[in-house]
Amino acid sequence: MDMMKMMQQAKQMQDKMVSMQAEMENVEVTGQSGGGIVTVTMTCKGKMTALKIAPEVITPEDPEMLEDLVLAAVNDAKAKGDQTLADRTKDMMGGMGLPADIKLPF
Repeated sequence: MDMMKMMQQAKQMQDKMVSMQAEMENVEVTGQSGGGIVTVTMTCKGKMTALKIAPEVITPEDPEMLEDLVLAAVNDAKAKGDQTLADRTKDMMGGMGLPADIKLPF
């Protein structure tokens, strides 16, 4: 493989990674807890865009329960965003003829 071709492939991969990272700012995932009592929507880059809480769980007597539900929903959304990013990276790498399990710095 000649050096020029390798450099072109590296540039293509870099361009695709930049494009995918920008795209992930707009791709949203939803996490839930308590069977949908709390729902969090966030981008795959981790920006929370919506939070919905069922009114029946908002009680001054047990703030810890609500805190736990919000944390669980945020963590669920974050895990889904991470998985979406991993899946899209794998697809992109496969499309470029690279091993799908290659580790790239983000």
